[in-house]
Order: sequence, then structure tokens, then C-alpha cells
Amino acid sequence: MRSPKLAALELRRFGRGRMPRAALVALLLLPLLYGALYLWSFWDPYGRLDRIPVALVNDDKGATTGGEHLAAGDEIADRLLDSKVFDWHEVSTAEAEQGVEDGTYYLSLTMPADFSERIASSAGDSPATGALRVRTNDANNYIVGQISRTVFAEVRSAASTKASRGFLDRIFIDFSGLHDATAKAAEGADDLKSGITKAKTGSKDLADGLKDAESGSGTLSSGITKLNKGAGDLETGSRQVAGGTQLLADKVNAVAADVRPFLKDNGKAIGDTARLVADSSKAVRDNLDLLAEAAPTASAAAHTAADELSEVYRDRCEEQPLPDPGVCPQLERARTAAADVARVSDDVNALVINQKGDLTKLRGHLTSLREQADALAKRSPNLDTDLESAVSRINALNTGAHKVAKGADALHTGLGTARTGAGDLDTGVKKLKTGAKALKSGLYRLGDGSATLAQGLNDGVGKIPDYDKEDRDARTGVMADPVRLASSSSLHAAPNYGTGFAPYFIPLSLWVGAMVAYMLIQPLSRRALAAGAPAWRIAFAGWLPVAAIGLLQVAALMSVLHWRLGLQMTHAAGTIGFLALVTCCFAAIVQWLNARFGAAGRILVLAVLMLQLTSAGGTYPVQTSPGFFGAIHPYLPMTYVVDGLRRLITGGGLGPVWQGCAVLLAFTAGALALTALSARRKQVWTLDRLHPELSL
Repeated sequence: MRSPKLAALELRRFGRGRMPRAALVALLLLPLLYGALYLWSFWDPYGRLDRIPVALVNDDKGATTGGEHLAAGDEIADRLLDSKVFDWHEVSTAEAEQGVEDGTYYLSLTMPADFSERIASSAGDSPATGALRVRTNDANNYIVGQISRTVFAEVRSAASTKASRGFLDRIFIDFSGLHDATAKAAEGADDLKSGITKAKTGSKDLADGLKDAESGSGTLSSGITKLNKGAGDLETGSRQVAGGTQLLADKVNAVAADVRPFLKDNGKAIGDTARLVADSSKAVRDNLDLLAEAAPTASAAAHTAADELSEVYRDRCEEQPLPDPGVCPQLERARTAAADVARVSDDVNALVINQKGDLTKLRGHLTSLREQADALAKRSPNLDTDLESAVSRINALNTGAHKVAKGADALHTGLGTARTGAGDLDTGVKKLKTGAKALKSGLYRLGDGSATLAQGLNDGVGKIPDYDKEDRDARTGVMADPVRLASSSSLHAAPNYGTGFAPYFIPLSLWVGAMVAYMLIQPLSRRALAAGAPAWRIAFAGWLPVAAIGLLQVAALMSVLHWRLGLQMTHAAGTIGFLALVTCCFAAIVQWLNARFGAAGRILVLAVLMLQLTSAGGTYPVQTSPGFFGAIHPYLPMTYVVDGLRRLITGGGLGPVWQGCAVLLAFTAGALALTALSARRKQVWTLDRLHPELSL
């Protein structure tokens, strides 16, 4: 009898009564329990996280930064409550702790009282780290804890970015402030440089002027000294003359009757005395002219020097935004000394001006005295004949001599004061000249330094960044979050959790379907064994019914997954064809294990299933498993089934599919060959077959 007929006879047994038919229906639908129900149960768990109750505790009291109120806890809480990540419940700390403990909440997120204060501190002088507290309970659910770590990592990253923005924004604002301050400093340095340049010119003019002033003050001092000496001589001489004229007058008036002999005897002496008076009067008159000429010139020179020095001091020390502390005190002392010299020269000039009337009178008296003395000297030989005229003239000479003596005394006193002032003026001008030279040298050095300072500050302004608000926001955003996931793309992405795990659970269900099928269908037909049919025909006869049932299982399973759960396949026809080969391969392997090992084969079928599930890499990559599973990974068919289904369902290169087809065909052929070998052995009856040690 041929294999298809033997297979048909085996399946015909399920049409004899309700229970066999129900068993056949259950056998066809069994993969749905493993495939469809499993996948349905967690088809899109991440899309339903909003059903997971979690506790949210917001103890944040807020903070104030930059004049604005910061409530980071409220902001994050509002964002989380509006999100669909979890089913958030805002509760107290005690309620959250109790809820996580008794399972009311799967986890809790707590924002402490100082949360905003710590975030605000990142923009202050003492930055601190904000702290979010997450509490989980793996006794409630381990996976939820793992999911929460990913979710809260994003929350923490967002909060950290916000804190970093505040800190970096302050840095960029400080950069702008530093830039503006440096720009102002550079502008001031430019003004300083310009002012110092003017001061250098002024100091040169001052030094030149003081040089001329020193020459004038020296001449003035020397002239006044000479005048003072002459005035002293004049005073002494005039007093002597006055004394002599007084004595002469007294004698003349007292002994007028007896004077003629005297005059006759002393005519020569009288002439000599008169000549002395004339010469002295001329010297005094000449010195008075020199004083009158030199005093105004010296006063004007002293005032010019004082004014120029005051102008330099005002430009350098009063009108500059940054006076030089090393130069201004010296300029102040020099300006004061120049003013003192000017006042002294004014006193001398005032003396000359105020005494001008007296000096004029004195000059007139001296002229008269000289003329009279000359006349007397000329007439002295004839005095005895002109006694009457001489007496009157002597009396007049006596009067003039006393006036001259009085004026000479006043002149000597005034010139003594003027000599002291002129000496002080000369000394002060010399000091001013020395100070002006030092000032000029210092200003030149200061000018070089100010030029270097101005150049450095102007160069520094260009190097210090100045960010406007838009640029500052952009740079702050980049530095607060310097590395972003610019784009996240997945090649041939699975739309949901169920699609990603379908390549793992579909072959699992088909293996279970084949395993249960051989619990109801004999792996080797007893009739064929008893009839002595060829071994290969017996093997095919036992394999074909289960393979046919497997194809129906594939059709039922994929129909439910596609039209009920929404499984989308990139290569739908290829997926169905590949699964047809998978179910045929699994049926051949399960048949051989049952045919070769009998009742123990059912246990081996289950063991092989477990080995395949743990080494196929259907959940985690096999590299994360212990070495044993990695070692058996390439030698089990489900490994290639999972890889092939992933490419057929989600897309990608079909190389693993063709490799899987080759491996499955090899396993199918090998299993059928081994089953035929087992059938040949089964055709010989032994005591072990009549009385098996294990029966299931």
C-alpha cells in the first residue's frame, strides 16, 4: 500500500465519532494557544504603559533665580501627568511608600523639597546637583522597574539640560558684560592716550616756559639784589648828606654873620661835599630806573609760568577719567610753588607801582639835589660873596636831603622785601623747572604705557565674545545638551512588541503542534509494519498526516495573526511557504524521536524544544547567554527558523531565509532517513517491544 493511502487511513480514524473529530479540531487549533494567545497577551505592552499605576510625589517648594520664580517640580509634574507613559497618581510621600510596598503602585517618583533650589543653584556661585528619587519593588513586577529606568533617564536628562542652560546662560551673559566693560576700558585708555599726548605737549611747553622764567627770575633776583645794595648805600649816603646838610644849615643859620670867613676858608670842602651829593643822587636815580623797568617783566613771566603749569595740571589731573597718581601730586606742588612766585613778583611790581608817585618825587628830588649840588660845587669858591643866596640854598638843600633820606629809607625797606621774594621766586622757578623735566620724562613713559594699554584693550575687546540673546540661547542649548540623538532610525523596524516576537513564538507553536499530533497519531503505521511495507514508505506514511495537519495549523495560525492581531509581513507568501517547510521539518524530527525512542521520545521532544528555545536567540541575543547555549546555537533548526522569519516578516536581505531553507530541508531529509531506519528495526519483534520498560 502506498504512503498516501496509509496516511489517509491514519487520518480516517479521526472521523469515527465525536471525540476523535474534536481531538483533530483541537490539534489544528493548538498552535493558536501558543502562538496567537501568547502574542496577543503582549502584542503592544509599551503602547499600554498608561494603564500602569505609579505614584508621583512633588514636595518641591520652588526657588527664586534672577528675579524669577522657578518651580521645576511643578513643571515636571505637569508634563508627566499630561503624558501617556504611566498612569500617574499625585500622592503624598507616605502614600507612595505604602503603595509601592503593597503593590497599589508599581513604582514612585519623588521630587524633593529643594529640587528647584538645587537646579537654580547651577546658575549661582555654589552649584548643586538636583536629585530625583525613584522607588521600585521588583516583588511587584521586575519588567516595570526596567522600563521605569529608561523613562526616568529621559526625565533626568531633561531636568539636567534645564539646569545646565541656566548655568551656561549666566556664563555667556558674563562674557557679554566683560566684553562691554573691556570696550569701555579700551575707550577710556584711548582717551587717556590722547590726554597724555596733549599733556606731553603741555609739559614740553611748560619746561620751555619755566626755562625762560628761570632766566627772568634770576635776572630779577640779581637786579633787585643790586638795587637793594644800592638802596642801602643810598640810604646810608642820604642820611650822611642829610646829617651834613643839617649840620651845614645849623651852622649857617647860627653863625651867618661869622660864616663868610668860614666859607671863604672852607669853600673847597663845601665844593667836594656838593660833588659827592651830586654823584650819589645820580647813582640812586639810575638804580630807581632799573627797578621800575625790571619789576613788570619779572611779574609777567612769573604769571605766565604759573598759568601754563595750572593748565597742564587741569588737563592731566582734573579733566581725565583716570588721573595718574604718580604724576598729579608733583604737578600739584609745582603749581602751588608757581603761584607763590607769581604772588611775590606781584608784590614787587605792586611796590614799584604803588610807590611810583614817591619814586617820581624821589627822582625829582634827586635831580634837584644833583643840580643844586652841582651848582653849589660850581659856586663854592664864591660862597663868601653869595652868602645870602647860599644860606637860602643851604636851607633848601637841607630840606631836600632830609626828604631824600626819608625816601631812601622807605626804598631800602621795600627792596629788602622784594629781594627776599625774588630769591624765593628764583628758587621756586628752579624747582619747577626740575619738576617739569621729571614730569616731561614721566609723561613720555606714561604715554608709551598708555599706548600699549590701549592697544591691548582694543585687541582684547575683539577676542572677548559678545553674544546677543538669540545667539546666547543657541549656544546655551548646544552646550547644555552637546550630544543629541539627531536621528534615530531602525532598518526594517517592527511596529510593535508582538511583531518583534512573532518569529520566536510561531515556530514554538508549530513544534508544540507536531509534538501533540504525534501523541494522537502513530509515528509508524502498525499496519504497514505488520504488512512488511518498505521502511521508507512506512516513514512517509507516518510523516504525511502530521505534515498535512501542520500545514492546516500554519494556515489557521497566520490567518488569526494577520487578520485578528494585525501582523504585517513584508513577504507574506514567502512567510507562508517558509512556515510550511518549518512545520514539515518539525514533524519529521518529532516523528523520528518518537519512532526511535518510543515513550521516552516524547520526553526528548520536549527537551529538544527547551534547548531550541534557550539557544535560538529569539528574545535576547545569544551572545548574552552562557557559553553552552552559544555552542549549540548553530546546530538546532529553530535558530535558522527565527532568523529567516525575522527577514520575511520585518524585511531585510533574504540570505538567512535561503540558508534556513537549506538547513530545514537537510534536517527533514535526515529525520525521515532516520525514521525509515527505525521502521526497519520495528519490523522485527523483540521482547522489548512486547513488554516495554516505559509506557506513556
